Amino acid sequence: MPKATALQEAKKTDVSPDAMGDMFAAGAHYGLARSRRHPSTIDYIFGLKDGIEIIDLEKTQKLLDDAAKFINKLGEEGEQVLFVTSKNEANDIIRTLAASVEQPYVTGRWIGGTFTNFNNIQGRIRHLNELEENQESGELEKYTKKEQLLFQREIDRLKDKFGGIRNMKKLPAAIVVVDSKNDAIAVEEAHQSDIPVVALTNIDCDINLIDYPIVANDARAASIRYFLEKLRDAYADGAGITL
Repeated sequence: MPKATALQEAKKTDVSPDAMGDMFAAGAHYGLARSRRHPSTIDYIFGLKDGIEIIDLEKTQKLLDDAAKFINKLGEEGEQVLFVTSKNEANDIIRTLAASVEQPYVTGRWIGGTFTNFNNIQGRIRHLNELEENQESGELEKYTKKEQLLFQREIDRLKDKFGGIRNMKKLPAAIVVVDSKNDAIAVEEAHQSDIPVVALTNIDCDINLIDYPIVANDARAASIRYFLEKLRDAYADGAGITL
């Protein structure tokens, strides 16, 4: 008798077949080649297909539930959650979902010291705010056109680096990361600053480094969106935000 599929197995568990079907449709079950698997994720492997290890989405759902419960509580408490990614597939998703619940975000390259040198980062944000205020008030008009152009370039550069964390006046209560291996520096800074980490991780990540790992495909845009929307929705529910 052929081995039951993960979707068939889900019907025998507490996992909703609809939820399992949505994860399958998003490609969340696709892992990586066995040679790339980190030992910490071995218990989350369902099987092997065409040389690619398939993730056990029943276990993924349990991880998601735990992470969503944690994020929901932070929403209830009015705490900030920082959404982080340096993956192109996730940049727009992160910006949109974080903004929908008025939470800070970082896309692109992580700026070293964002947590461990927080006061200096805040100083750069204050400088950005001052430049924009001077621009809006007309204060910069007394400079030559070339100097005004240089000011504009500096504003654009600072906004690109720090625009997503301008409303982060203190260290966040948690961070949500897409691919903890790819953003290992952000994860390490979070640990150094005692900030819990929630992360969408494929099987090549060391999930022992993550407080709330969610083992699933972390490269497909549909999979990334699925899990981040669930976390965003959990925060919104806790915070009483209508989406």
